[in-house]
Amino acid sequence: MTLVIGLTGGIASGKSTVSNMFKKMNIIVIDADVEARLAVMKGEAAYERIVAEFGREILLENGEIDRQKLGSIIFHQADKRQRLNEMTHPEVRKRMLEQVETAKNKDEEVVILDIPLLFESKLNHMVDKTLLVYVDRETQLHRLIERNNLSLVDAEARIQSQMPLKDKVMLADAVINNNGSIDDTKRQLIGLLAEWGIIKE
Repeated sequence: MTLVIGLTGGIASGKSTVSNMFKKMNIIVIDADVEARLAVMKGEAAYERIVAEFGREILLENGEIDRQKLGSIIFHQADKRQRLNEMTHPEVRKRMLEQVETAKNKDEEVVILDIPLLFESKLNHMVDKTLLVYVDRETQLHRLIERNNLSLVDAEARIQSQMPLKDKVMLADAVINNNGSIDDTKRQLIGLLAEWGIIKE
């Protein structure tokens, strides 16, 4: 029986750090962001729909979608973000579920679905347990500005486009507090996996 864990967080919360910890333990991670990028490549069904909706000015010279240009549109316009999600999410879910089935057929003990908008998109039904990587808002804002070299206004817009992390805490089966050091985060993860019977401490 394969345990499917939904890993989620918020932008700049450190979810990728935890995701990489799983990979180092040789646990399969299926990343929604990776699948989302593949789903909108030139030639894919979602690509055609996005270009029709947003126009050819969102394309790079090679015809691929300019993710930065598209991001600058959708992070400031909720209706456009909603339209993009409607076009891409079904394709991403389909790709992820196919990989889960493959892992189950190989009798993998655990599979991680790394889904940033797990709760916003109401995808709990795809997983057995949910794990949230949490940071306080001040830390999140500071890390995002540093990491992406954003202005305060742009960083705030990106954070506000997602459900507040404090609200996600109530929805998650387990929470890892990532305000501290990487070692501290890893200790919490190992403890949780031991509690869930996945590893022995």
